Amino acid sequence: MRFHILSFEGPDPYARAGGIASRIEGLSGTLADFGFDTHLWFVGDPDLPGHESRGPLTLHRWCQWISRYHPGGVYDGEEGKRADYAASLPPFLFQEVLAPALRDNDDPIVVMAEEWQTVDAVLHLDYLLRRGGLRERVRIFWNANNIFGFDRIDWARLTRAATITTVSRYMRQRMWTLGVDPLVVPNGIPADILIPPDRGTVARLRRVVAGRTLVTKVARWDPDKRWLLAVDSVRELKRDGQRPLLVARGGMEAHGSEVLAHAAAVGLRVVEQEASCQGSAALLQGLRAAGDADVAVLKWRLCPEEKRTLFRLSSAVLVNSGHEPFGLVGLEAMAAGGVACVGGTGEDYAIGGWNALVLQTYDPRELGMLLRWLRSNPREEDRIRRRASATARSWTWPIVICRSLLPAIRLYPEAHAEAHVSRGTDPQRGSGSSWPTARPCRAGADGETVPRPRFVTYTRVARATAGGVSVNGGDSEDSGSTA
Repeated sequence: MRFHILSFEGPDPYARAGGIASRIEGLSGTLADFGFDTHLWFVGDPDLPGHESRGPLTLHRWCQWISRYHPGGVYDGEEGKRADYAASLPPFLFQEVLAPALRDNDDPIVVMAEEWQTVDAVLHLDYLLRRGGLRERVRIFWNANNIFGFDRIDWARLTRAATITTVSRYMRQRMWTLGVDPLVVPNGIPADILIPPDRGTVARLRRVVAGRTLVTKVARWDPDKRWLLAVDSVRELKRDGQRPLLVARGGMEAHGSEVLAHAAAVGLRVVEQEASCQGSAALLQGLRAAGDADVAVLKWRLCPEEKRTLFRLSSAVLVNSGHEPFGLVGLEAMAAGGVACVGGTGEDYAIGGWNALVLQTYDPRELGMLLRWLRSNPREEDRIRRRASATARSWTWPIVICRSLLPAIRLYPEAHAEAHVSRGTDPQRGSGSSWPTARPCRAGADGETVPRPRFVTYTRVARATAGGVSVNGGDSEDSGSTA
């Protein structure tokens, strides 16, 4: 099987802007580690090679001529890049890569595209494959990581051109309102996140914050992340006499100023910390310098070691978003043996009171009640931390790909774009297009063109399960398997 992944974000620092880059890097790297011929087409660094081979993984940096004029990163000059990506990448991919590969062998080809910026590219590639009579030999998936850009998508055309997926049951339910019923293929975490933090470092930091309730929050300064609720919760912890310290790591967004102003307005003392060193030494320096402050804002990018240490040290890691499509930070906190305190949206991996805490109200006193319960039940807290670590081990990328992605590719027939194909219309230009008609899949009743679905047996998937196959609807079964 050969994979082609279409995405704006990717592994270059220039192409990193958030969780999508982590998803793309983990997904493409793991597929390559499995031995699949994997190609990643992304808006990469303009000063690096346009095409770079890393064993089974090949990086294709697109839109580089535009990126040279936009040094601010992948989304600097987004509209121009999106238009160029959609217009120039599909013809090259079809003519130079897909068509020769399909002529030379029968290996299945899977194209997976990410986020709204790639929708026009998917529609264009779908058209080219149909015009060339090769559409049936390529599986196309399009994945929604968030609701950004949903108002700019023609969902009817996209559902005819690709199988739509998303990252959680919560996102699936959000998309039902659009008349779309996606498959759920969740995110994963890299295996190195499971490396436990150094015990000696955690012990030294614990002595620094002895007698305090340490709460950590790592997220963009975005209203959806409920930073204001986090601040109000810390205020309630302080009123309750728990001596809280909120360690906050935000981004560059303007909402950060509003959050810190609100913290000062409710009587919390805020300090901002710069790092003069790296790793655990930076954390040690920052926590010591916080003194009696209620909120310590870290102004440097946390490395994986720092995050693992901070998550393990904290009484709670706040990932209390009002809208969280999946929640990678919560899963990272659990991998470190931390107590993730989630908001109950897209965190399919979290079960409240068993491997995490789940905030179910907007009441800032709720966090204090949960932490008092943990403090009075230390054995239960230890169990939650151990279950959290065990849960995270079942969400690494190799397991997610075998459990969710490969079965989705093998078991589900794709809905083909027969409506516009039978009329000879271009999916991007509409009914007035003069582009040629693609070859139909097969003739149905009254000359109607209908898809030719391909089914496989469940045998291989069933053999891979231990103790049988768990089947659920993927909507409300909170403790059900995602297999």
